[in-house]
Amino acid sequence: MSLRFYDTATAQVRDFVPLVEGKASLYYCGATVQGLPHVGHIRSAIAFDQLTRWLRYRGMQVTVVRNVTDIDDKILAKAADSVGAEPAPGVVPDEPWWALAYRFEQEFAKAYDTLGVQRPTYEPRATGHIPEMHALIAALIERGHAYPALDASGDVYFDVRSWQKYGSLTRQNIDDMQAAPDAGPRGKRDPRDFALWKGHKEGEPETASWDSPWGRGRPGWHLECSAMVTKYLGTEFDIHGGGLDLRFPHHENEMAQSQAAGHGFANFWMHNGMVTFEGEKMSKSIGNTISPTEMLEQASPRVVRYYLGQAHYRSVLDYRPTSLQEAASAVERIDGFIAKAAAKAAAEIDTGTAAVPDAFAAAMDDDLNVPQALAVLHETVRAGNTALAAGDNETVQRALGQVRAMTSVLGLDDAKDAASQAGPADAALDALVQDRLAERNAARAAKDWARADAIRDSLAAAGITVEDGADGVTWSVA
Repeated sequence: MSLRFYDTATAQVRDFVPLVEGKASLYYCGATVQGLPHVGHIRSAIAFDQLTRWLRYRGMQVTVVRNVTDIDDKILAKAADSVGAEPAPGVVPDEPWWALAYRFEQEFAKAYDTLGVQRPTYEPRATGHIPEMHALIAALIERGHAYPALDASGDVYFDVRSWQKYGSLTRQNIDDMQAAPDAGPRGKRDPRDFALWKGHKEGEPETASWDSPWGRGRPGWHLECSAMVTKYLGTEFDIHGGGLDLRFPHHENEMAQSQAAGHGFANFWMHNGMVTFEGEKMSKSIGNTISPTEMLEQASPRVVRYYLGQAHYRSVLDYRPTSLQEAASAVERIDGFIAKAAAKAAAEIDTGTAAVPDAFAAAMDDDLNVPQALAVLHETVRAGNTALAAGDNETVQRALGQVRAMTSVLGLDDAKDAASQAGPADAALDALVQDRLAERNAARAAKDWARADAIRDSLAAAGITVEDGADGVTWSVA
């Protein structure tokens, strides 16, 4: 089967044929760094990380761009709120806007790294691309699709009625749309016209504005992405991604301004679904939210990654109080087989050469069907455990290689579980447990069953599971 992905613009699953054979170009929207990451940010990053890994597994050279929006109304508002504020969790008194943005950018990077999201090829900041934004605005004005505000405010707006295709991404009629929320109706030809450039306003930091042909100011949110993606991927590229909530107005506006400037822009638009809390939209006001930090306090990064990446990327992912427990059980089954099979295998399996099963590949080729791919993974684990019980070493080794190849493609191997990173503490624990197991073996050899059972029980009380098998004794952290 060829690679097929759902394209939001055409509302169809289409064959994916990259613009350049053997190469794929992907841009997906990063964060506006005004606060700590929420689960929606992380789910989106994991979804497009899975896409990137699969394209690379299929032999493509993938260039990934994920932007950082480090200048925005919300960032300036948060910085203004810090003036004279008391120190509090997440609050730094009198913090400049650029320092606040950088601090939260680092929090996003830490969350991505912890959950195994690979670093993009390029991660540009909006503030580093002001000249490219000026050039795009000038081109739109020249083509008759943008105009300086009529009230001498220094704003520049995109003229939505000048572009007949406006609304095509989300299949909306322009007359049914609400006014653009990024600026008031003052100085606009139409309330739906959106800001490409925002004139500097009294009370805003001077450092949050740049000189321009239209007066001192800063870029509009939608303009930033169009300027950055074309710099790094060109005027036409393969895939533009982001959360479902970004389709309108953000992606609609991006597509309109870029195509109006004469750019082919994205060949595919891919959007991941939202995360809900027991069937309802998450809302701080009613308290039905959970953050990535809270998830990581309840479960390991490997388990959190499994949970956030287990649903089809286009579907809603619903969180329930038992969700992480269920994900933990699934990961334990996988890891339990890997540990037993690795101990049994005559030689280390090289996952760099082991191939995923055909059924797994077919699922991933079919619009990145991760739920079906996970079903293949767990079926392979079950078959491997059956082979272990039967002493079928050849089947065990083959299943081990396939399982490791699948977990690698899904990014589970890169989630930074402390338990998976061997260090001095791990070596010390292994030495202590092995010493206790030697005592237990001696007790069993002397037929001192009470002593042997007491040692096993003491290890179990400490969270150590001991298993006796035909090839000896193994242990694991429960």
